[in-house]
Formats: sequence, structure tokens, C-alpha cells
Amino acid sequence: MLTFTSVVLIVIGIVLFKTLIIVAERENVIVERLGKYHQTLTPGFYFLIPFIDNASYIHEIREQVIDIPAQSVITSDNIQVEVDGLLYLKVMDAKKASYGIGDYIAGSINLAQTTMRSEVGKITLGATFSERDAVNGKIISEIDKASDPWGVKVMRYEIKDIKPTLHVIDTLEKLMEAEREKRAEITLATAEKERVINISEGEKQQAINLSEGEKQRQINEAQGKAISIQKVAHATAESMRMVGEAIKQAGGEKAVKMKLIDQYIDTLDEVMSEGNVSLFPAELSTLKGIFQELKRPSAN
Repeated sequence: MLTFTSVVLIVIGIVLFKTLIIVAERENVIVERLGKYHQTLTPGFYFLIPFIDNASYIHEIREQVIDIPAQSVITSDNIQVEVDGLLYLKVMDAKKASYGIGDYIAGSINLAQTTMRSEVGKITLGATFSERDAVNGKIISEIDKASDPWGVKVMRYEIKDIKPTLHVIDTLEKLMEAEREKRAEITLATAEKERVINISEGEKQQAINLSEGEKQRQINEAQGKAISIQKVAHATAESMRMVGEAIKQAGGEKAVKMKLIDQYIDTLDEVMSEGNVSLFPAELSTLKGIFQELKRPSAN
């Protein structure tokens, strides 16, 4: 049985428990006096009036990490995905956190899920991966505006994972395989096209080179013939000049006539040897006439 002394000690302990309060560095305590808000206790040691003051709420003032459960979301291209995330928030006003909402953590989770469904539903599945930072920023902005009356500050939000359903994954894999095959066919067709173009360009260039070579050959031959003709003409002119000079010399004219007679006789012999017609003394008169013409004294 409890003695009077034991009862007194218990009562004193209860009074001390209700009177003395130590607030930790990471906490804020809301004190109500006679059921109404009295003050917010920051870290330290405090005395409360027994049975009048009461520490009604204790809030964690450090930044808190809240795991947002995965939920089903439909993207703008009608793809169903499972999205979860992490919400980082901090209690900035312990009084608002106590009286502005019954449970700010549950409210933040529900608001994050609602906002996430809304924002992800505005974009396609591909954009959920490439625009993840933009989605996070929009979710933070919406939650922060709604949670301001709660005395809570949303520090950041991160989409942790985006998981399409198995059916969607299978469909996407088939689409990716078809896209790879399409790109492979395009690559092969492009390579074949470039090969044909290169062959055509090579044949064209070869024909141009052959044409240029033939043109240059003809030009060279023409130039060679022109030079040859020029040299022959020059030699002929020089020989004629020398013949003319020789004719002017004493006995030059007779020497020329004798040369012509020799050439005529040689040519006549060739004609007579190749032809079938016999020549008779009638022709001798012509030869004689030639000799007589050569015996005439020159006008000079």
C-alpha cells in the first residue's frame, strides 16, 4: 500500500514534470495557457504553471525528408506510368504549423501527389525524363504557395522514379526496335546512294580526263605538224634561196638545166619500166629538142 509520503512524492513529481520543460536544439514547443495559445518555446529551459500551462505541440524545425508514395499518372500522350518522389520541407512557423492545419505532413504529401499528377499529365512520356527539372520546379512552386498558411516551407522536390507499366515497356521496346531497323535501312540506303554517286562522279571525271588528254594530244600533234611544216617551208625557202644564188653564179643556169635533164630521164625510165607501152624514136625527138634547148646560149 502506498504511504502518505509516497503519494506526496508522486504528486511532487507530476508537478515538476508539468512545471519544468527542456526544449531541444532541433525543436520548437507550443505552450497553451488554459487551452489558448500562449507562446512558442525555442531551445532552452523553461518553467510552466502547473495545470494552467500545457506544452501542446512539439515541432521538428530541421529540414525533413518525406517519401511520396508511388501513384499512377496518365501523361498527355495517354501513357500510364508510376511516379514517386521525395519532398523536402521545413517548419518555419511553429504556431501556423500547429493551428493552420491538422497534419502538415499528410497535407504536404497529398498536395505533392495532386500537383505531380497535374504537371505530369501536361507533358508526354519522353518529356517526363528530359524535363524532370522543370516538373520539379513547378511542383515546388505550387506546394510552396499552398503550404504558406501552414508555416511550412518547401525546400525542394525530386521525382525519384518514373516506371511505365509492363505493357507500355513492351510497346516501347517494339517501337524502339522498329525505329532502329528503320534507321539501319536509311543508313544502308544512304550509303548505297553515296556509293553510286561516287562511282558516277569517278566515271565522269575519268571521261573528262580522257577527253582533256585527247584534246591535249591533238593540240600537241597539230603544234608538232605546224612546227614541222614551218621548218620544211623554211628549209625549202632556204634551198630555193641557195639555188637562186647558185644560178647567179657563172655556169649556174647550165648546171640547173643539166640537173633537170637528169631528173627527167630518171622519171622517164621509171615510167617506161612500169608501163606496158613501148616508146619509139618519136619520143627521141622530144629528148633531142630538150638537148637543143639546153645548148642555146642564155640571154645573159
